[in-house]
Formats: sequence, C-alpha cells, structure tokens
Amino acid sequence: MVLVPESIRRDVLHVCRRLYERGLVAGTDGNVSVRLGKDRILATPTGMSKGFLEASDLVVCDLQGRQLEGKRRLTTEIKIHLAVYTQREDVCAVVHAHPPHATAFAVARRPLEERLMPEAYIAVGKVALTEYGTPSTEELEASIRPAAKEHDAILLANHGAVTLGRDVIGAYHRMEALEQLARISLLTQMLGGAQRLSPEEIARLESIRGVYGSAPPNLPCYHCGWTPESPPAASERGSESSAGARRKTYTEPEVHWAGNPPVWERHAATDKEAQVRDLARRALREVREGS
Repeated sequence: MVLVPESIRRDVLHVCRRLYERGLVAGTDGNVSVRLGKDRILATPTGMSKGFLEASDLVVCDLQGRQLEGKRRLTTEIKIHLAVYTQREDVCAVVHAHPPHATAFAVARRPLEERLMPEAYIAVGKVALTEYGTPSTEELEASIRPAAKEHDAILLANHGAVTLGRDVIGAYHRMEALEQLARISLLTQMLGGAQRLSPEEIARLESIRGVYGSAPPNLPCYHCGWTPESPPAASERGSESSAGARRKTYTEPEVHWAGNPPVWERHAATDKEAQVRDLARRALREVREGS
C-alpha cells in the first residue's frame, strides 16, 4: 500500500474544485497529479468532474502509467503527466486544464508572450507551444517532452494547457496566471498591440525575482532537500570517475516528492545535525507565529 499524506489529498481536491469553480475546466475536462515518490504518482480518475471529486476517488500509478491503487480508473491522459515527470525530477505536481483564453491561443497555434508585464514573467515564465498530438497517445507525450525540459507552462496545440510546480498549489497558481496572461494578451491585441518589456527591464526583474517568492526551476527543494545535479568543473570534464560520481541526481533522501518530510523534520544522523534542525524548527515557528 502506498502512503498518501492527507495534506496531499486535501490539496489535490482543493485545486480540482478551484479549477472547476473558476471555469478552467468544464464537464470532466482536465486532470491533476502529484509525485508521491520517485516512481509513484497520485492522480485524478477518468470521466469525473473535478468539482465533485472525493478523496477516495484519487488513484495511484507508477511512472509507466500502471495503476497500483484506487477504486476508480486512472485518467486516460496520464501520459501528459508522465512525460513531465520523466523529464523533470524537480517537478512534484502537474495540472492540465482547458482555460478558455489560453486554450484559444493553443487552438490558434499562436505563442504567448510572457514579457508583457512583471507578474507574468515571474509567475509564468516562458510559455512553450507544442505540436499537435492526439490526446491519450504517445504522439502527445512525445510533443510534450522537449517542452517540459525548460518550461513550467505549456500550451498544447488544439488542446489545452499544462503547468508544473514544486507542489500542486504552485502548479495551480501558475495555471491561473497563464490564463490571466492570455486574457490580457488578447485584450492588448484588440487595442492595437502590446509594448513588451525591454531586455534591460527583464534583467532588473531577474535581479529581484526572490522578492516575489519565486525561483527558477531546478533549485534545491524546500520540502525534502532534493538537490539538482551540478555540472562537472572544467578540470573534471572527461573524467569517467567524476562523471560516474555526478550521475546520481538525488541526494538524501533518495526520493523527491511533495509529501516527504522537510529537511528539518527528518531523523538527524548526528548530534550536531540535530542541533541545526532544532534551530531550523525554532526559526520556522517564529516566522509562522509572526505571520
């Protein structure tokens, strides 16, 4: 049996209802998933409205798309999610929806320009536009893989949108921001066109990215301490031993997922480590009480 933290189930259901209430999905459209472990995924079932899901409706599968648990049937579009998870170890959640304005750009096969306003550049980032692929097929999965490597927001030609995140709330927020960007972009086109931010203005945004509480992809994970693989130093390139040592992407723990205990809550291996984590707990408690 796969352990699924209640907080993860709760967040998935919350996101599903928000998608439905805000009109980002209709009928049984869309699907949501969260990484539970290195090769375990919690996902929404097929053929059910996201606005009326219960915790018992969610299912568990592996990275090959084989259903492992759940009374309902796994979403038929799980290939969209697997294409992301197999490309991005730093991603813990995927949201697929059909937001009207963003989907209109996808259907028109027109790219979305993220350099229209600071909020879009920070919250959404560069938006990819894929080639068309038939839903629920390898064709669609193949079209997503290259886009997922360096994008956190993807428009699927003639289909919908996909957003990625370190957790499901973050992935949902990016979907909302993507739809807002599409809506504003459409309005500016009706007004005669947008004035894009200049390279200098973009550079200044990059310098204050942390002020917005946003970070670029492939940074160490706040939840479990996952650290991306660092490139070898120039002096080490070409060395088989150094390449083998760096091939391992995961640090402690050997898995990365949103439900993993935060670094400061894991069992400490040494007294010194325990002292550091006590300080971390205290600092976190003070921040929470202060907010």
